[in-house]
Amino acid sequence: MSRVAVVDYGIGNVFSVCNALKHIGVDPILTRDAKEIRNAGRLILPGVGAFSRAMENLRSLDLDTEIRAYVAAGRPFLGVCIGMQVLLDVSSEFGTHSGLGLIPGSVEKIPSVTTQNAALRVPHVSWAQVKQVSAEDTGGWRKSAFYRPAYYYFVHSYSAQPADPVNLMATTEYGGHQIAAAIRRDNVTGVQFHPERSGPAGLQMLKHFIEADDC
Repeated sequence: MSRVAVVDYGIGNVFSVCNALKHIGVDPILTRDAKEIRNAGRLILPGVGAFSRAMENLRSLDLDTEIRAYVAAGRPFLGVCIGMQVLLDVSSEFGTHSGLGLIPGSVEKIPSVTTQNAALRVPHVSWAQVKQVSAEDTGGWRKSAFYRPAYYYFVHSYSAQPADPVNLMATTEYGGHQIAAAIRRDNVTGVQFHPERSGPAGLQMLKHFIEADDC
């Protein structure tokens, strides 16, 4: 098994992700060291909190450059929660902030009303069902991860909006709105939910990411 690295950049839940990986038999390395990141076979960027702080920390540690170089090398990359949102071009959370630009699109606030115009609680904090976007998408990683609907744990106020629908991998419904639960472009994948807090389904998703040939 290739080495799995988890990016340590001072934005929450890194130990929870590492513990989840250990639970499925993976011994991850928690690091911000450029050499260790470059030598990893798989790279995971977790995170909780504000988009702007996440990007500020990545830039201050020069990890934004390392992540872009890692992705450009074609190796599998997974972003979780804020780690997913920073994959996009820009976020409107507390102003306008640039992301890593690895998947075209923006991050916008979840609407405060349902599609029926009733009040909707934001942030979205709940277990929610995640469904694959297209039944025609039978690629190994995508199919094995989401072709059977399952429930995952979400905590977020903003959601990813990929510019190209082809980059939308799976969705969840909240207040009648279809919200991006997973996005992907080439070797870059992001999930809005927390697999490390999503029980067996979350562990299985991480296992698929670690083992699939087409990540």
